[in-house]
Amino acid sequence: MIVACPLLLGAQDSPVSIGQSETLFAVMAAINNCGYDVEVGSSNPLRQKIREEVGRQVQASLGAQEASGSICSFYRDHQQNDDSRMLAQYVSLALYLGPPPTFTPKVKEADLPPDASGVLGLLPLVVKLYAQTGLHDVWQGHQSEYAELNASYRNALAAMIRDTELYLRLPSGSYGGRTFTILVEPLLAPSEVNARSYGNDYYVVISPGEKSGLKMTQIRHAYLHYLVDPLVGRYAANLASLTPLMDSLKLAPMDESFKSDPVLLVTECVIRAIEARTDNGGKAPVADQLRAVQDSMNQGFVLTRYFYDYLHDYEKGEFGFKNAVGLMIAKIDPRKEEKQASQIQFASAADPELLQLARPKQGKLLINAEERLAAGDPEGAEKLANQALSEKSEDPGRAFFILAEVALRNRQVEPAKQKFEQALNSTKDPKVVAWSHIYLGRLLDIQDEQENGPDRAAAVEHYKAAAAASDALPEAKAAAEEGLAKAYVPRSARNKDPQKNDDKDSGNQ
Repeated sequence: MIVACPLLLGAQDSPVSIGQSETLFAVMAAINNCGYDVEVGSSNPLRQKIREEVGRQVQASLGAQEASGSICSFYRDHQQNDDSRMLAQYVSLALYLGPPPTFTPKVKEADLPPDASGVLGLLPLVVKLYAQTGLHDVWQGHQSEYAELNASYRNALAAMIRDTELYLRLPSGSYGGRTFTILVEPLLAPSEVNARSYGNDYYVVISPGEKSGLKMTQIRHAYLHYLVDPLVGRYAANLASLTPLMDSLKLAPMDESFKSDPVLLVTECVIRAIEARTDNGGKAPVADQLRAVQDSMNQGFVLTRYFYDYLHDYEKGEFGFKNAVGLMIAKIDPRKEEKQASQIQFASAADPELLQLARPKQGKLLINAEERLAAGDPEGAEKLANQALSEKSEDPGRAFFILAEVALRNRQVEPAKQKFEQALNSTKDPKVVAWSHIYLGRLLDIQDEQENGPDRAAAVEHYKAAAAASDALPEAKAAAEEGLAKAYVPRSARNKDPQKNDDKDSGNQ
């Protein structure tokens, strides 16, 4: 449950608010109790106070100890090397859960963000811990301290909101049905800022430190997304002309999503240009502004300079940004920008994007991997598939399938077989299951004498399994049925023997 109030005093209908979430508190209290100790020493004293109180509640009863033990086992099993990424998955989960005591997910499991899906098993454990340890009483007992934290940040945050809206001549209240909520939770590491965009709802989760101030730059970046995302999104159809420019970004170090989605790329470039123009209240030296712009360009955000220059004229005009952004986009010269982008020596690394979008499980990494493979870049496809496996962010079966295809491209038969088997053991996706069986059947049909020759009986079993999984997949169904009718013959062999029937689906899904 989120308890929030308008950030701007006197603006009761404003969609921009600051507050706390008891659900987020419960999830964070649970992992703090199980060893989430990152930056405890530099956190607001309230964090240690709550940790000690929860610890006493856990020790007060056998039921509480059992509930805590279950959560701690889960927490240990889901540890990651990156503390920020580890925390992010629990923040994502908490933001998608309803109020206690049931913490019912707000959406279907299939619609959860990938990182939240990975720790969904924590849900029944938190329900039990909440009931056994009286977490609600702990939460209620510290509401006045949470309110004090809100009050201490309100003026600075309100000033940032007003200044940003003034520059863009764009009041946040003009967006009906959209919200921007800042949640203050002292149980997180104070250096962390977690920002999420879930459809029309934007969240920024911040944590106070003992001495450190607000991470205003990160918060403002998320707020600019809230304001700018829908404006650029209106012109999605106009951005198709940027496809040649996108092709020049293959070596850029920024996240792959920016390389495949011109709306995401343009939005980020616009925001970075605004940040450069308005740094230090717009008083930053021009040389510093240009360095920031060039840094963005070197990371792959190659339209930042274009928008930075255009904002100079915008600032002199009277139109609001809502009207100006369409004209900015319309005047982009794709060929000119592509030529300039080709001359950039891209950096070796890029800043991680603060705002995480809620994406379906079939996410960007594997889509990009498939596109790389189709474009004749098996090395790039392999890298992205391995990244998806490492991050546990997308369907592992689909990732293994792509790695198997890469192995086939490299004529590595045994590794390909192993990856197809791993794909079958890692997913229930009918397409991956069907085609993995088909490929395994074909490999058995053509294995050479060093492997005891073809194994037609085993191949038929794979084709049968493929047929059973492909009722809604016409191409896979046809390939499976052809495999059942006769042993597979590679294309190269068919070309030598014109009597062999052609197989249109020999290597494609």
